[in-house]
Parts: sequence; structure tokens; C-alpha cells
Amino acid sequence: MSQICRIISCLLIFTALAEVVSARSCRIVFLNRPASAPKTLYLFDGKEIREVELPRMNLSPVYKLPDGNLNLRFYLTPPTDLKKIPEGAPSVKMPETTKDLYLILTSNPKNEVAPINVQAVSADSTKLSRGQMLWFNLTEKRVGGKVGSEKFDIKPRTRERVGEPRRGSGDYPVELYFTIKGDKHLHPLCESRWRHDPRSRSLVFISNNGKRRAPRIFSFSDFRMPEKKE
Repeated sequence: MSQICRIISCLLIFTALAEVVSARSCRIVFLNRPASAPKTLYLFDGKEIREVELPRMNLSPVYKLPDGNLNLRFYLTPPTDLKKIPEGAPSVKMPETTKDLYLILTSNPKNEVAPINVQAVSADSTKLSRGQMLWFNLTEKRVGGKVGSEKFDIKPRTRERVGEPRRGSGDYPVELYFTIKGDKHLHPLCESRWRHDPRSRSLVFISNNGKRRAPRIFSFSDFRMPEKKE
């Protein structure tokens, strides 16, 4: 690993899901989950309440969802009476036309119903194909550079889809830089080699790294989608 990657924390986490999921479904990412946060919550999809896992450094299992327009809500403890659902639960809407979702959680200790915030991102194959990457910049810093053959520049608090970094499976070079508001200098973030698997799509998060100036990177691979048609 290069000297630059020794200075910052550039963490790549790859998870594989071998099965092809045909029903509507979601997977959960609890980014930077505090040690004090719950490891499970209860998800209510309007028809069923189930306990869901909140892994700290991984994608959750795949949870199947019913058809129709859904309002997905999280609870710390399961409601005992579905006719009297507590108000204030973190929630996101899932349109009938959306097949799969990523539910991205962040900590919110002030919410007593469930101590999280939740954001929904479509995981449909029309939005993100196998081999592609979806980058989320959750910081106030601008991040850019090259991943394999692809160049990108992500503004603060935005997301960007990036094409396949190379053809076929194998390693590819990564050079990332960041800038700070009011400072035009490029600061090195990561210089390394990552592994590409064209069978999966990748979620990549750029998040703050405590009091350190350089952000932190998390990458998750997801194999949940139909095979490409040749």
C-alpha cells in the first residue's frame, strides 16, 4: 500500500450475494454506526413488521417487500397495535414502480422512536448496472480523481454514477484527491489499486473521518440484480 494510503483510512468492504432476487427488496447500510446505536431495528412496510439487521461495516441481508406504493418506517421496538402506529418514525416512501432500494441510515439519537435518519436510493438495474459505481459524497469537501479508466469530480453533499473502471475482472489503479472550501490546493486522498468484479455494482461513500482533515472511503459490492443480457 502507498504512503498516501497509510496516512488516511481508505477502507474497502466487499460483500457478495450469490442469489438472484426476483421480488421487490431492499438492503440497509448504516454508515458509521456508533457503538451505542442498536444492532437491529424493526421495519414496517405497511403489511408486515420484521426485525432487520444493521451491520456496522457491511450491507444487510436482502429483505423482500410487498407490491404497491409503500411507506417504509423504522421502530426501535415493534408496535403492538398496527392500528395505532407511533408517530415520528424515520420513514421513506417507495413508489410502486421501484423494484429495489438501498436504505442508507445515519445516527440520530434525538429520535426516540428509532435513533436514525434514513434515505432511500433506487437499486433498480435501470439506475445502476452491473460493474458500475454509485458514489456518495457526504462531506463538505470536493472529491475527484480517477478510478481505472473513469474520471470524476463529486461536489459536496452530492452523488454521482461512475462507469465500469475497467473491462473484465481484475485490479485497477485509483487516484483520489480532495479540496477544502476556500483552499484551491489538491490534497491527496488515496493512491492504490482496487479490485473490479463486473458481476456486481458498487456503492462508494465518502464520509468525514472524525477530526481528521482527509475523508474516509467505504465501498460495498452488491450482486443483487438480473444478469446482463448479451
